[in-house]
Amino acid sequence: MTASASATASAAHDRDRIAALLADSGSRVKWLFTGDSITHGALHTFGYRDYVEHFDERVRYELRRPFDYVLKTGTNGWRITNLKAELQWNVLQFSPQVVSLNFGMNDCGSGLANVDQFRADYLHVLRAIRAETGAALILHTPNGIEPLTAEGRADALPVYVQTVREIAAEVAAPLVDHHAHWESNRERGAVTYWLSDPIHPNEYGHRAMAHLLLRQLGLWDENSAVCRFFVP
Repeated sequence: MTASASATASAAHDRDRIAALLADSGSRVKWLFTGDSITHGALHTFGYRDYVEHFDERVRYELRRPFDYVLKTGTNGWRITNLKAELQWNVLQFSPQVVSLNFGMNDCGSGLANVDQFRADYLHVLRAIRAETGAALILHTPNGIEPLTAEGRADALPVYVQTVREIAAEVAAPLVDHHAHWESNRERGAVTYWLSDPIHPNEYGHRAMAHLLLRQLGLWDENSAVCRFFVP
């Protein structure tokens, strides 16, 4: 088996592990979502649910898994270096079965010179999580932005997005590619409706993110109230 084929098989294995946890009605799963202000759901949701909260509703209520815990340790302003420094407190102490990471939006604010450090720190974090908890991993690319007003992120963000894709392939983790999804909807004007400001998703953006996550994990159901939430 080639290295590429091995990575694909391992990523599929992580998805299979998640599916098996969900299929076992007797299992009690700790899902941990970490990241920056987007995962935090800070300010820009204006009281609406963020993508983690939509996931919680889908899993704990709609799928009748009330003993699952959906833990959110995303923190406003954070970069992957912050998580590396606080990994024990923010992730490891909870011994989660599944860890979701969404970084890159703040990291790319440092420009292209920081890409290699971003990659090294991200890989360090992922390997430490696997070594300490054995958790299945889910990686997210950052969402799309308004490039003309996005605080100097327009040139760097695509490079960081591609780096996250490469990291996911390297560690064989399933990838939720929000950036590709948002870009595929840009021409019809969706990105304008999905943002609260040039970089932060509003309630519609979070619904779009939640829907893509649910599709990637095989949790999509046209009859689900969460899956039917309107997204322009």
